[in-house]
Order: sequence, then C-alpha cells, then structure tokens
Amino acid sequence: MGTTNINRRDWIRKSVLTAGGAMALPYIGLAETPRMPLLLDTEGNAVYSPFFKEYLPKNPAVLPELSAKLNANENPYGPSPMAVEAFKNSAAGGNRYAWKELFQLVDKIATYEGVDAKNIMMGPGSSDLLEKTAMVFFMNGGGNVVSADPAYMSLIRVAESVGATWKPVPLKDDWSHDLKAMEEAIDDDTKLVYICNPNNPTGTMTDAKELLDFCSRVSEKVPVFVDEAYLWFLEEGEKQSMVNLVKEGKDVIIARTYSKIHGMAGLRVGYIVALEETLNRLQNITRGGMGITLPSVYAAMAAMDDAAFIEKSRTLNAECREYVYKSLDQMGIEYVPSYTSFLIFPIEMQGNDFLEKMTELKVGVRAFQFMGKNWCRVSMGTMDEMKMFTAALSKVLV
Repeated sequence: MGTTNINRRDWIRKSVLTAGGAMALPYIGLAETPRMPLLLDTEGNAVYSPFFKEYLPKNPAVLPELSAKLNANENPYGPSPMAVEAFKNSAAGGNRYAWKELFQLVDKIATYEGVDAKNIMMGPGSSDLLEKTAMVFFMNGGGNVVSADPAYMSLIRVAESVGATWKPVPLKDDWSHDLKAMEEAIDDDTKLVYICNPNNPTGTMTDAKELLDFCSRVSEKVPVFVDEAYLWFLEEGEKQSMVNLVKEGKDVIIARTYSKIHGMAGLRVGYIVALEETLNRLQNITRGGMGITLPSVYAAMAAMDDAAFIEKSRTLNAECREYVYKSLDQMGIEYVPSYTSFLIFPIEMQGNDFLEKMTELKVGVRAFQFMGKNWCRVSMGTMDEMKMFTAALSKVLV
C-alpha cells in the first residue's frame, strides 16, 4: 500500500454527516479503546481516517452478557497467583497513598530495563501515558503526529482533541510500518511520531533492525513514541525492544503495560521509559503515578517475579492462536499472522451485521474497515472461549 495524499479536512467534511455537520460524539468504549469524542458516519460508526473505520454496536447499553468476551485484548489467565496474593495482602493499606511503594516499583522496573529510575514514569495503564503525552506535546495547539494507518488510536485521538493534525501513513502490503513513507511525512510541524509494534489492531510486526535504525535517526529530529504493549507475547521480546535507544540518549519514548502479558488490565499499571528531560516535560504538567492504587503497586512488583505465569500466558496464548489459525483454514478464511494476543481476518459481510450476529451468540469481537475491506479482530481467550468463537463464526459466516 502506498501513501495516498488526501486533504483530511475535505475528507472529514465529505465522509461525516450529522445534524450539525462534522462533529464529535461520545462513545462508551466497550473494549480497550477509551471513552473520547469520535467522528461518526451516517450509520453511527467511528471514522478514524480515509482508510480506517470501526463498526460500533447499535445500542451498547443493552448488550447481552457475553460467554466469550474477546473484544478487549484481555489476558484470560491473570492476574498471576503471586500478584493476586500481593494485592490481597496489601488491600488493608488502601487508605494510604502509595508514594513510597511506587518508588520501590520504579526502582524494580529501572533495574529490569537497565536504565535509571529518572527514566521511568508510571501511570494507570499505558493508554493513560499515551494520552498524557499527547496532551502535553500538543496542548498549545497546532502541529501534527505521524503514525501508521491503521493504528491504536488512543494517543492520536487525544492529540487531535487538543488541536493536532494526524498524518496517517498506510501500512505496507505485508502489514508492517512503511518507515520510509513515515519519515517522508515528517515536516517542520511534526511534534511526535507514534509507532505501535506489534501493531494494534493488525497484530503485525515491523522488523526490529529497520525500526531501530528509523528511531535512532528520526529521534534526532522529532521525538518517537514506540508503544510495545504486546511485545512480551514474543519469545525473547526484549531483543525486539527499542528501549536501548533511551540508554543511548535518543529522544525515544517506550510504553509498557501490565494489562497484557501480566493479565492486570483491571488493576491499571503501566509505565514509559524516556529521557529525563522528556519525562520532566510531562511531569511538570501531570502526575503519572497518582492514579495507581497501593495494592496494584504491590501486585505489579509480584507479577514481575512470577516467571512461570508469564511463560504460561505466552504459551497458552500461542496455542489458542494456532487453534484459531487451523479453524480459519478449515473454513477457507485467510488471516493475517499475528505476534500478539489477537488476530484479524477479513469478513465477507457488513461489519454491523457481523457484530450483531456474533453478539446474539454471546461472543464479543471487534469489527473494522481497512482500505475498503471489512475485518474481524478477535482476542485470544481460553481454549474453551476460542471454541465458542469458532462455533459462532461458522454459524454467522455460512
């Protein structure tokens, strides 16, 4: 896919029709995407770019209880037993702020990442830190953020809400980031480059060596934010990380979360690794760790020590992914190989109808449109949940 030059304002004016013209409407997020204003088309679906749309449930307030909730990339096996025990043992201290304990967690993370504590900023999940970065970098209005299209929209939506322009660069035919086109898209108004690797919602990887070279060079001109939320689902994921660039003094921000491999999405812990001056810029405006509870801090420290649970999550996730691959092969459905806890495949039906039929069978998934084709994104649950999913899919797509 090459980069297409489109005037974004003209596109929004033509593609989004409401009673008052183009406008932002609230949407209650049913999955990992946070609540924020969205541009909706005439059918009530979220429009992100000329190439990227998400189909939304018609009435999210009356959705049935799901037997297989596979729409939020949640780890079905967590939190780890060690994290649960640490949370329970510290819950009675929930009347206290967690500053001392948070410093202990920061020190533990800094040792793990091989950086100084001054290079770590905590937050209640990595999305919170993506959004705070967007607010601080673009709070004075103007400027643009360059990213892939499709991409995880949290940072991008907040940047746009405070006056930024999004410069979307379509992924390549192999679903990797088009780094050459992204670099060419950078101009004097670019304030940030955002890369999610592995990418959400496609589940695909960009070559680590190519990305390392890109981040090293580009960060000399503009900060690069690399979201590595799903990296630990890879064997030896640390070898794919860009975190060493921070050690080299590069203006790169790395985001990590405890929501995925550690199974702590509801406990809300994440962090970023960056240069001290970058974090000072953020922390002069906002406090990242204020939103983390004391029991969650203890749970996070315990989770880091539970190597057996981490390996279990990685292994069972891969087994479920292989099961879905084989099931889709048997149905004659092509899919995009994934490096994450979810995968995408094309669906030959309208996205809203697909969501409605799957939901009626009590299976929750996501539905998108990329480049004019409809796609399902399914998260990896337990094996029993994945069997529910494939059974429902065979009924819906017959």
